[in-house]
Amino acid sequence: MKRSLVRVLASAAAIAVCGQMAAAEGKLNLYNWGDYINPELIDAFGKEFGVEVTLDTYSTNEEMLARIQAGASGYDLVWPSVHMHDIMQQLGLLQPAHPNQMPGWENIDPAALRSKEDPNGDYCLPYAWGAVGIFYNKKLIPEVKGWTDFFAYAKANPGKITMLDDLRETLGVGLIMTGASVNSRDPDEISRAEEYISEQVPNIGAFRYDVIALVTAGDIAAGHYYVGAVLNALQDPENLGFVIPEEGATMYQEDICLLANAPNVDNAKLFMQFMLRPENAAKNAERLTNGTVNLAAIELLPENLRTNPSINPTPEVRAKLQIFDDLGKDLRLYTKAWDRIKTN
Repeated sequence: MKRSLVRVLASAAAIAVCGQMAAAEGKLNLYNWGDYINPELIDAFGKEFGVEVTLDTYSTNEEMLARIQAGASGYDLVWPSVHMHDIMQQLGLLQPAHPNQMPGWENIDPAALRSKEDPNGDYCLPYAWGAVGIFYNKKLIPEVKGWTDFFAYAKANPGKITMLDDLRETLGVGLIMTGASVNSRDPDEISRAEEYISEQVPNIGAFRYDVIALVTAGDIAAGHYYVGAVLNALQDPENLGFVIPEEGATMYQEDICLLANAPNVDNAKLFMQFMLRPENAAKNAERLTNGTVNLAAIELLPENLRTNPSINPTPEVRAKLQIFDDLGKDLRLYTKAWDRIKTN
């Protein structure tokens, strides 16, 4: 995921449509993770409904939340991870969009209703999910099965791996490797996870997000990264690979949420309904190479994606994936641990 700011302007050609989706006019302003939506869909939506669409991007949930809380206005839809969805709903930053009343809702996997604040889908539309694992260069590491291999290689080759610059994700690896939940509120468990990651720090080249080009070029051997890297592995399977660590890993899911102060509510809801179409969800998943929550879309995916073990892992592997919860005030335990890791 990138820190770069991207602005996409969709065509404003107005096209009349019939059926349950009425024609729309005006604007729609999206605030999403970098490279986390197929730009062809933005263009197609703009052309079909005569809506001018802008897209700005962020790199972390916290960056997005801070900007919204600081008064950034004009955005209609955001893509928070599930735990951030819960936080934003508690803070009154979202409004109900009622995607659960839209045509196509029946295709959404019930297991994707992960939000504790929004268990019925009254506010947000489940969007996409995926595992966080290891993207690696096979020329440097012929095989990686998990975190043990990842850190063993780093010990022998200091500076040749990276981890995500994300306190929950990286401390999550420490919690997994010390036998705790990634949502632990136990200070002792968090301390052991901090100690585990701190022991690896001398061998970690950097905490960063922009690792695709570095792994591909062989500048680093492996990076802690999102399943979207499977796209690169599929393009060069002889030299690149992605694996969900055998010890377990974190997973993510983002939802599409309507901001409380959205200026273009009708167009925002129309966009949600547009994304509920199985063909659009499939087109999006094909571009992102992550899991789709639209069950009807899975059948439309190319076989190499539909059967890929990283994109659609077995039940046994899924059982080892953990998703983040909102920790409330206990998040400060992680923040303090992360600050110590980054400054030592």
